[in-house]
Amino acid sequence: MKDYRTNENKVIRSETNSYNFVLNNLSGDTIYSFSSWIRILDADSAVMKASLKTDDGTVKCVGNVIARPGCWSFLKGGFVLDLPSSYGLLYLQRSDGEKLNISISGVSLQPFTYQQWKKNQQDAIDKGRKCTAIIHISDVQGERVPGASIIIEQLSRDFPFGSAITKTILGNPAYQTWFKERFNAAVFEDELKWYSTENQQGVVNYTIPDQMLEFVRKNQIITRGHNIFWEDPRYIPSWVQNLTGPDLKSAVTSRIQSLMNKYKNEFIHWDVDNEMLHYDFYERRLGINTSLEFFQTAQQLDPLAKLFMNDYNVVETCYDMNSTVDAYISKLRDLKQGGIFMDGIGLEGHFTVPNPPLIRAVLDKLATLKLPIWLTEVDISKNLDKETQARYLEMVLREGFSHPGVNGIMLWTGLHSNGCYQMCLTDNDFHNLPAGDIVDNLLKEWQTGVVHGETDEHGSFSFSGFLGEYKINVNFGNRTTNSTFSLYRGDDTRHLNIHL
Repeated sequence: MKDYRTNENKVIRSETNSYNFVLNNLSGDTIYSFSSWIRILDADSAVMKASLKTDDGTVKCVGNVIARPGCWSFLKGGFVLDLPSSYGLLYLQRSDGEKLNISISGVSLQPFTYQQWKKNQQDAIDKGRKCTAIIHISDVQGERVPGASIIIEQLSRDFPFGSAITKTILGNPAYQTWFKERFNAAVFEDELKWYSTENQQGVVNYTIPDQMLEFVRKNQIITRGHNIFWEDPRYIPSWVQNLTGPDLKSAVTSRIQSLMNKYKNEFIHWDVDNEMLHYDFYERRLGINTSLEFFQTAQQLDPLAKLFMNDYNVVETCYDMNSTVDAYISKLRDLKQGGIFMDGIGLEGHFTVPNPPLIRAVLDKLATLKLPIWLTEVDISKNLDKETQARYLEMVLREGFSHPGVNGIMLWTGLHSNGCYQMCLTDNDFHNLPAGDIVDNLLKEWQTGVVHGETDEHGSFSFSGFLGEYKINVNFGNRTTNSTFSLYRGDDTRHLNIHL
């Protein structure tokens, strides 16, 4: 950020109540990473938003941060330009547009080509998602066996990559086969939600989720529990909305105890109180500690499951002031002060146009909390054509898989009889749509193919593979052996000794 002057004959109108940087000759096909330290001088905390206005009048959100007096706050984000802009205005202002005096330090704008960005992603994948193994082959006396033939095949992936499923998978062999051939994780789209299990007061029915659990158990698919409560009034059963006071308290107590006693130890995660950053139905009716009590009860009833916050627009955009990354962190801290040590960070990921440097900036900041991050409901808006959906989906998945703080990715592509929520991977006959091709190609790219090799003069053979379970076949002369082994995170190099 060195040249803030406009070109000759170019005039940019400054934004009201903002701090402006004028940028010249912004390149197209470029990813820009932006960062700045900000400190408030004369007010309480406020959300500061960074935006970019290009020469065609387009405004892009660059990032945001909750700035506070007396300390420096780090705003990190960025933007993508598909076309060049002869000039642009990058401005910082309070989210509500009010005046504010701030100090700014360490302002940085760094351009990257798509090739550079993708290479960085690949380097991160090679470092964080793979492991090098050295296979040592010897006979029972411990003598090395050079020239032994080795075949290695990956049996399963360590990284959970899955999708939502719906009740349409029941009694549908084609759907079941298609799903289990691809995914090692699942989440029920609607079938566990309160409006599905108790649409009428006192009439609780778990038949459908029970049957769906049989499918995932049979195929050794890990499953998230979604969700116990949902704060959005639109998705709260109508009979619950009519309750108040002790009657509502009794209903929520019955709901959480019934659900979690029924499914204790079945789900790896629970989304305890969905979309708390945007809605507060239960807290308005039952008091400000209600969400905390939900988490406390869930922790007591299913202590082996990891408890998650889950919300949208944390990673998708920086326009939503309800769900800034700092607001998410602040809510986690509130829960921690109440005695809840959150087990995981759930980011829904309902994207329209992904912003890769913003995604990375949000993940970087959340990763400092040292909690597992999951992208829990990834899809791309149905308002885009299918080819664009696929292109944007690949951008999101590569950004998520390459980030070391992300521990799992779930697509929100459950298939209903009338399609999907926003994005389908296949048609109703399970022929891939463009997004399905992207998923299949990435799954193939992120899995170790069959490895053939031969031990060297030291009786050793090395390879690099994605984390997961493997089987190995070793042949030498008339001797053969088969065994299994694991590659897992944390190994610099994995050494395996096999006797022939």
